[in-house]
Amino acid sequence: MSVAAIKKYEFAPADSVDKFHGAQLLYVGWEDHLMFCAPFAFPLPPNMPFAALLEQVLPPVYGYHPDFARVDWAKAEWFKSGKPWRPDASKSLAENGLRHKDVIRFRTPGLTGIAGSCS
Repeated sequence: MSVAAIKKYEFAPADSVDKFHGAQLLYVGWEDHLMFCAPFAFPLPPNMPFAALLEQVLPPVYGYHPDFARVDWAKAEWFKSGKPWRPDASKSLAENGLRHKDVIRFRTPGLTGIAGSCS
């Protein structure tokens, strides 16, 4: 059932990029690993190399999952806003076209959670 507002809602968003002191939010999710029920939000500088995301940011978050040590980043399949996407690890987040509040997800072929359970 749809809902119609009786008045117009106009307000400045509380999470606009100017509130992050030079960083921007990037949401990152891991497909087929429902132990992590939603993408994580990271405040990251736009000039951060994509390789740093893989090497420094993701390991402390996803590293305790047994599959993470076996991730082959060269074979990972990436999605940006639900569409296939191929990042360049040598370029920055901004150079890869990532903007404030973008959502990216990665799938790791052959790794589908604990005992193939997607968890």
